[in-house]
Amino acid sequence: MDGGETIEVAMLDGIAGIEAEEWDACAAPEGFRPRDPFTTHRFLRALETSGSVGTGTGWQPRHLVARQGGTVIAVMPFYVKSHSHGEYIFDHNWAHAYLRSGGRYYPKLQSAVPFTPATGRRFLVRPGFERVGFAALTEAAIRIAGRAGVSSIHVTFCTEAERRQGESLGLLGRITQQFHWENRGYHDFDAFLAALSSRKRKQIRKERARAQDFGGDIVALTGNAIEPGHWDAFWKFYQDTGSRKWGSPYLTRAFFDEIHETMRDDILLLMARRRGRWIAGALNFIGRDTLYGRYWGCLEEHDCLHFELCYYRAIDHAIAHGLARVEAGAQGTHKLARGYLPVTTHSLHWFADEGFARAVAQYLEAERAAETEEIEVLTAYGPFRKTEEAERD
Repeated sequence: MDGGETIEVAMLDGIAGIEAEEWDACAAPEGFRPRDPFTTHRFLRALETSGSVGTGTGWQPRHLVARQGGTVIAVMPFYVKSHSHGEYIFDHNWAHAYLRSGGRYYPKLQSAVPFTPATGRRFLVRPGFERVGFAALTEAAIRIAGRAGVSSIHVTFCTEAERRQGESLGLLGRITQQFHWENRGYHDFDAFLAALSSRKRKQIRKERARAQDFGGDIVALTGNAIEPGHWDAFWKFYQDTGSRKWGSPYLTRAFFDEIHETMRDDILLLMARRRGRWIAGALNFIGRDTLYGRYWGCLEEHDCLHFELCYYRAIDHAIAHGLARVEAGAQGTHKLARGYLPVTTHSLHWFADEGFARAVAQYLEAERAAETEEIEVLTAYGPFRKTEEAERD
């Protein structure tokens, strides 16, 4: 279906420059419940209309749209970046090295979902146009970078298949890691616990019991059960977390109003209430086979409540709804003891300076070996029963 007609690639200064149906035909061909909601028109639009990205944020939209014969065959979320914040695959050392060598690292070009370290497709191609769509987006991005005189292009949290395909076209592939929970066909939480070592089983049961002692109740909200007042409370939680982690929150208050209007069916909001007051919450987005944990915050500290809302309730939801995994965000070796194992995450990189590109390629080769070894070591220390223990049971 690729065809032989000329492909034209345009650059948009905002997602409003393309109809949702055209964008989502490439980004979400699965329909209402896409593989991940973060590259949908509605999510990217919420970021832009709320002012969370755009002028003054260091994330300037320049989305790519490829057309063949008048049909949109591929799109890519694309940004001009003036810093490296909100990316979670870190390149600060590269920026410093580029500066020391006499170059100017910023601005750079980035294909990513802002502030969202969740794996998903970045080369969003309409089914049937996979080969030409991927190539057209890659060639256009490099051509734009050359004309603009920028230092580099970065495609972060792409899929492994995209990383391999990008490497075949000369891009540099990078491997990093996160901690994900995988559903091995568990019929309930106790079945998951049964797969763990006795010590870890006891630890999780104690943590869940301690969490329940906070003196209130926990509710799970999605769709129309989410009300505007819940976002008023969650905004306070988010501000507290954002100020401690990043200095100031990445998202604006208006972002939560936007996703309430257009995405509440994509959301699982877990909220803890004590003495009639919301005191903590965890925001998750629902994909076709994955639950994505995104933000947590609280106004009161209670023992193990963070683990309960962010990890254990997410597992409960995934099991109950037949989801394959839970992605609990970036970093955090503390997730290992709670059944979240290390997995590889992927990115692609291109540099205008060939000498710098060769140096980065050498660095990435060494980094990949170290990451692979660390994942093997961490997995061996995971909470799951070893073969010998399973046989004794």
